[in-house]
Amino acid sequence: MDNLQIGRHISGQFNEDLERVINNVMHMGGLVEKQLSDALASVEQGNIDLAKQVLSNDYQVNNYEVRIDNECTRIIAKRQPAAGDLRLIMAIVKTISDLERIGDEAQKIAKVALESFSSSQQDLLVNLDNLGRRVLEFLQLSLDAFTRMDCDAAIKIHQMDEKINREYEALMRQLMTYMMEDPRSIPQVMTVIWSARALERIGDRCQNLCEYIIYFVKGKVVSHSTAEDIKNLEAK
Repeated sequence: MDNLQIGRHISGQFNEDLERVINNVMHMGGLVEKQLSDALASVEQGNIDLAKQVLSNDYQVNNYEVRIDNECTRIIAKRQPAAGDLRLIMAIVKTISDLERIGDEAQKIAKVALESFSSSQQDLLVNLDNLGRRVLEFLQLSLDAFTRMDCDAAIKIHQMDEKINREYEALMRQLMTYMMEDPRSIPQVMTVIWSARALERIGDRCQNLCEYIIYFVKGKVVSHSTAEDIKNLEAK
């Protein structure tokens, strides 16, 4: 907990409450990361069993969100935290909401593995996998920054979303062209399009995670700030 720049409290129970919540968030983040990794692997390998496993494991992510949210509500009601502690709890509540939604998006990606693709359509899956690996890295770095509540790292990581958006737009142009050239491929390509959209949304969620770190450390809400404004926070 010391890595999160949180002071020790007179109440040992308060410290234990915060540590338990933070540990649960880390476990939830690890589970969500595995869900996304397995979803991408199921598509790459055409592994239907792994895809079904991703779909069936989503309830675990949901359970974490409910459990952590209830614990945060209990801490606020019982401990009445102030200043940094309250910012931390609010950041956690927002973080678990985004993590739950990332889990939902991972399900959409896993569903691609349940579709049948011809050999000529494999390039579409390769390009989807390339985008997916970059998004997975974005998630891993965001979770690592959260673990350390590293504001400078969060500001740098936040900028990764711009490159992901460019790759997403390039993939969408390719998919649209593919459908126009081969209308029979539309059902399969639409599945890839929804998965690419899911990856782009995960990138947005990762950006949110970085913004919550900035909010906790600097006490600034930057969700409506420009990328340049957020980058300039690094020097302050």
